[in-house]
Amino acid sequence: MQYTADAVNVAIEELSKLPGIGRKSAQRLVFYLLKCEKDEISSLAHSLLDLKEKIQFCQTCFNISDSDICSICSSQSRNHRIICVVEEANDVLAIERTNEYRGTYHVLGGVLSPLDGIGPDNIRVRELMQRLTDDVEEIVLAMNASAEGEATAVYLSKFIKPIGIKISRIARGIPMGGDLEYTDELTLARALAERVNL
Repeated sequence: MQYTADAVNVAIEELSKLPGIGRKSAQRLVFYLLKCEKDEISSLAHSLLDLKEKIQFCQTCFNISDSDICSICSSQSRNHRIICVVEEANDVLAIERTNEYRGTYHVLGGVLSPLDGIGPDNIRVRELMQRLTDDVEEIVLAMNASAEGEATAVYLSKFIKPIGIKISRIARGIPMGGDLEYTDELTLARALAERVNL
């Protein structure tokens, strides 16, 4: 038996398709939106449509951008001799929030995952290799700490090392505020292996 209007059910179904949004969360969002003014809903709808109409991938690094070349790639204040390779565009945002990295990026658009049928031709490996000119001094591999992220880093290293470009990985270890007692063995082992001198 249906207890709500068709428009409400459709909105709940559509919102529950979003990652991290279950049916109950979608229902809460829909009922919140029903309380909003019409112009607020209109503004939200227009902003979502603008995402699809105005946002594109940077032609250099494949980060999200509202122009052919993103603001990072076009910036003269960035070190264009260092390229940080990440899985997705949201990884760029995470690194940029640290205000520690001043190089450029390359967004692969995924990681190698043979079980899912994702090979080197399904991510932007070829485009990365085309960017490796004499001007590039270092590649920073910043993949997630997953089996697929590790496999992708190893795969890229195999092709970049012979070129003679320095390759580095982001360090992994114990998070700030983390207790050793609750840290998994793999993370603790990596933290010990990648310890630094003071």
